[in-house]
Amino acid sequence: MDSTQSNQDKSPPKKKKTPPEASTFHPADSFEATVAGASREVSVLVTKFAEVLSERASADTSQMKELEVILTEAQNLESYLKEKKSRLRQTLALISEKLQG
Repeated sequence: MDSTQSNQDKSPPKKKKTPPEASTFHPADSFEATVAGASREVSVLVTKFAEVLSERASADTSQMKELEVILTEAQNLESYLKEKKSRLRQTLALISEKLQG
């Protein structure tokens, strides 16, 4: 038992926590700081969201232009093929007339 008493004598005395003083803790300041921090975070998120939307709108516009070019090319090709088909029919009709006549 003597050894436990001697160990207790060597240990430093325990410090008691003192409660925070009422004058140093201001809930209004804490709330305002929290609101200010949240406001900054929301602002950053809104800015990032706006950037993403802008980039997406730019990409959509670019894709729409590409699709318009492809559609124009397809329409031109369709027109060209219709002309070729019409000429081929005329040529076949002419050949048929010569063979019959």
